[in-house]
Amino acid sequence: MRLTVESRALSERDPDAELLAQVGRQDPAAVRSLVARKLPRLLALATRMLGDRMEAEDVAQEVFVRIWKQASRWREGEAKFDTWVHRVALNLCYDRLRGRREDPHAELPDEVDPAALPDARLEARAQDQRVRDALAALPARQREALVLNYYQEMSNHDAAALMGITVEALESLLARARRNLRAQLVGSVVDKDRS
Repeated sequence: MRLTVESRALSERDPDAELLAQVGRQDPAAVRSLVARKLPRLLALATRMLGDRMEAEDVAQEVFVRIWKQASRWREGEAKFDTWVHRVALNLCYDRLRGRREDPHAELPDEVDPAALPDARLEARAQDQRVRDALAALPARQREALVLNYYQEMSNHDAAALMGITVEALESLLARARRNLRAQLVGSVVDKDRS
């Protein structure tokens, strides 16, 4: 029986605990490994929340600075490290969104591409832009729920815990967000067809 309890405790251990302990001891290899493990998802989260890759990179950098400062004091079992990292990133995104003075629906500048693009690629870019615009137009909590659930591929349980709400409240937010997103995307297609 004791073996079962110990093996269950080991299987429930935070997968980042040992790496974080090494970061806390200022091990450069551990820092590189942690960045390689967490950076892609943090950048994706921040880019989707902010709609700006450069701002997302700033947010990710600030998250890693906070990890560096907090790693030696991290206590396993109080919260999952991945949940904490996502919460820090989301809070930094919200700080930036609150600090913006310009129109949040402003178009992002197009990248300069000297080569001619095939129609399919142009249509894909236009569709991506419509989705980004529709996502940016959602209320912040609905956008957060969608990004965590679909783009960050979190389970409903994990996303709800991260947002500090019940699973039922998350599902309600997701339903409203999908409905609002669908309405905006249909509206943008109708507007496009009229022009």
